[in-house]
Amino acid sequence: MGIGTSMKRVDAYEKVTGRAKYADDLAPKDALVAVVVRSTIANGLVKSFDVSEAEKVPGVVKIFTCFDVPQIKFPTPGHPWSTQVSHQDVSDRMLLNRRVRIYGDDIAVVVAEDRVAAEKAARLVKAEYEEYPVYTKMEDSMADGAVLNFDEYTGNVLKKTGFQTQGASFDDAVKEDGLVIFEGRYDTQTVQHCHLEAPNSFAYMANGKIVVVSSTQIPHIVRRVCGQALGVPWGKIRVIKPYIGGGFGNKQEVLYEPLNAWLTSKLGGRAVKLELTREETFAFTRVRHAMQIDLKTAVRKDGRLVARKSTLYSNLGGYASHGHAIVSNATSIQRMLYQDEKAIEQEAYSVFTNISTGGAMRAYGVPQGIFALESHMDDLALQIGMDPIKFRKTNHMKAGFKDSGTGIPCHSIGLDECIEKGREYIKWDEKRKAYVNQSGDIRRGVGMAIFCYKSCVTPISLEVASCRIILNQDGSVQVQMGATEIGQGADTIFTQMASETLGISEDNVYVLSTQDTDVTPFDTSAYASRQAYVSGAALKQTAEIFVEKVLAYASKMLDKPSDMLAIKNNNIIDKNGGDALLAMEKLAMEAFYSLTDSMHITAESTYHNTDNTYSFGACFAEIEVDIPVGKIKILDIINVHDSGVLINPALAEAQVHGGMSMSLGFALSEQLLFDDKARPLNNNLLDYKLPTSLDTPELNVDFVETYDPTGPYGNKGLGEPPAVPSAPAIRNALLHATGIAVNSLPLNPQKLVGHFTAAGLISREGK
Repeated sequence: MGIGTSMKRVDAYEKVTGRAKYADDLAPKDALVAVVVRSTIANGLVKSFDVSEAEKVPGVVKIFTCFDVPQIKFPTPGHPWSTQVSHQDVSDRMLLNRRVRIYGDDIAVVVAEDRVAAEKAARLVKAEYEEYPVYTKMEDSMADGAVLNFDEYTGNVLKKTGFQTQGASFDDAVKEDGLVIFEGRYDTQTVQHCHLEAPNSFAYMANGKIVVVSSTQIPHIVRRVCGQALGVPWGKIRVIKPYIGGGFGNKQEVLYEPLNAWLTSKLGGRAVKLELTREETFAFTRVRHAMQIDLKTAVRKDGRLVARKSTLYSNLGGYASHGHAIVSNATSIQRMLYQDEKAIEQEAYSVFTNISTGGAMRAYGVPQGIFALESHMDDLALQIGMDPIKFRKTNHMKAGFKDSGTGIPCHSIGLDECIEKGREYIKWDEKRKAYVNQSGDIRRGVGMAIFCYKSCVTPISLEVASCRIILNQDGSVQVQMGATEIGQGADTIFTQMASETLGISEDNVYVLSTQDTDVTPFDTSAYASRQAYVSGAALKQTAEIFVEKVLAYASKMLDKPSDMLAIKNNNIIDKNGGDALLAMEKLAMEAFYSLTDSMHITAESTYHNTDNTYSFGACFAEIEVDIPVGKIKILDIINVHDSGVLINPALAEAQVHGGMSMSLGFALSEQLLFDDKARPLNNNLLDYKLPTSLDTPELNVDFVETYDPTGPYGNKGLGEPPAVPSAPAIRNALLHATGIAVNSLPLNPQKLVGHFTAAGLISREGK
């Protein structure tokens, strides 16, 4: 009972039998269908529409254009909001946009009796534009004279930030004699989340409120953004989140729920359904930011890092979305993972272009930052002739570290143990020697990478969570969390946490999976690997209050002091002797129905988190490279994680499997491509090379369990970190196998053949 056991998922049966209800399952059969009309240019201004032919399509109810909607700009990202203006997101779009900033921008919407009619009419809507130059590359967008996406942002730069070690500069630090100075440029590509369920919602009006049922990670934030977008009091918006088919950060964005809410308000409160196609999801929701990262490092020949200088450029696409936060996260994680002896200087730019808009995606900028950093670390180790593991151990974060930028301290660390477990598993020392100086068409290599990751967003943003626990008549409890189950196993984890603290068996703990903003306690919800750490703390705090109330009632029934009692195995027990004194069911019945002392025992509390901590880990990979065809085959790979105490080891392993799979696609094959007009070229599951089960090798996982004093049960973040280290580990294995440093992703055959040819491993005649 409780934490540390591999309890089966509480939602497993509902999902595998098809009984779980998702947003689309709940939509009324007679709901109207909305289809968005999208721009056929990527940069410009809508001048006028001709909807005459579209209106003739049978079944069309109404067509709205960008000229019809409220002229209210609103933010879309699922960030925690604050009354402090500096902690509020950029408001840069409307329900429908006249100023076009991406190909396929939302410019009009058709509402019809069915999808066939809506799609047919949408194709017949004609728009006239004033066209502007299109920018797909950041350097073109930042050039003098480039048309601005937003007039208020000079040079198409949303924001530029910098960091410098106090009292030290890179230029002064590198004056030391005998230093090795190395610099490199590293590039990551645009990729998409590819969650199973496409974004969808439906909205209707009831009892004077607009009700939005949505496949979202962030129901309470959806409520706030809908209120902002429509200019109505937030209490008039009710958001319901049923089961959700994955999100990975893409559903940490409020893109179409506000439009849906507005449509029902304009159509007499009738239900309106808005579901995106897979092609729309790829290109017109959110993607992972492409980044260009320049690193320059000075190191002594004994392996000690002396100083670093970095410049990061993040391709925002057309809109701000999560703004500068993602490249800032990439920047800070580079600073945190390694400690330079003298100085570090960093600059970060968030740049508007006209490709698909970047947003939150699993690990929030860290995969890009760690790919560059860990590739660079291997390059440095090679420059000074040092083993990459020894080089990392010399320089990585140690216990007691406190980041000078954010103030986040290192409370617990098992990174060296993670490295040693991976080293032993992959047979590092043996294979590093065996694979030196290879020749021939088939070559092998081993590589590794490490990472650190924060467990929430404190102190950068608000971190708050709430929980409610209610006693049932049979002695079981209902647990209501504002934190959302999105496939990661949160409801199961919360069940185990509740059982651990309450002393009630898991089968008597019922976590309500559906969030309803009218009744569910507030939580900023699923992102930032925060739920077990922050929402778990709210649950533990609430459970402790609940136990106090139960024991106070039991004290009266048993005529014993409450501090001499405890709850264990669904019974009130004597704390000293352990004897069962009273069943929870009997206590509950008395509390509900006593003629003299009836009481409905509940507990609710809010936990305002003010701390943070780091998770750590390492990935080790062994690969085989077919030189003539540029093909990498993963022979063996393992992730070893320090995520503190494991609440559910089986679910933890499953989380790591999922993250590793995502990272393999990032490393080897995935890339969303655009032509010079910023039109997406492969926004479908046929042409976008997402790895299938047949492409995925055996994924191996291990853990180093530390106890973190700031976690509610000694636990730390785990949801996102598994997606971080595989790509640089594979890149570094390629460097070991071939001696060729490939500094951009994906490592696909086309790219590798070009590098191998340039290096002379493949003759230009193909021999």
